[in-house]
Amino acid sequence: MTYKTVMVGLALGQPNDPRLEVAAQLAKWFGARVIGVAAAEFSPPLYFTEGEPAQRLIDQGWAAVKNRLKELEGGFRAAMQNRAVEVEWRCGEDFPTRFIVRQARASDIIVVGEAARGGLADPFVQVNPSDLVMQVGRPLLVVPESCSWLDLRSVLVAWKDTAEARRAVNDALPLLRKSTEITIVEIVEDEADRAAALLRVQDVAA
Repeated sequence: MTYKTVMVGLALGQPNDPRLEVAAQLAKWFGARVIGVAAAEFSPPLYFTEGEPAQRLIDQGWAAVKNRLKELEGGFRAAMQNRAVEVEWRCGEDFPTRFIVRQARASDIIVVGEAARGGLADPFVQVNPSDLVMQVGRPLLVVPESCSWLDLRSVLVAWKDTAEARRAVNDALPLLRKSTEITIVEIVEDEADRAAALLRVQDVAA
């Protein structure tokens, strides 16, 4: 199992360099192609206007969105130069979460940034990873803004014997193979469950 196609979601109004760096590292490790995706909707102002002034405002708003998406494409292509075997850019005038969900079929793993500070993402220009992970049906790697590289020297697997955890570990196998040390942890609520939990963790490790 490997990652042949990495998808990286870029956002307006958020730092994109960390997620681009991580996507580029994945591409280099796995000899993968990278698809850059970005989308935004024009958010109209709250005050009311109509007629020609309103249309002019809308046209200016959409022009600004298109220009920003073009800038994101330039940054994406520059970051992937000489690091990905192939690159592709996809963008649209759409809500970002909905757009990425529709494009996810083309990827093996999706890289996005962390949620907006304060937990309130602007749905017109940013994705909320919590919403995305429930819809994409692909492994999702969430990159903090403070990240500068993907450190796999020490990996923690938080285990619970559920279908979701089994899929998550299976999806992460290519990354786990690149890591140096893996710790698998299951939290027991009752001391009587400790022996059974240890057997489960040993199965996962095997």
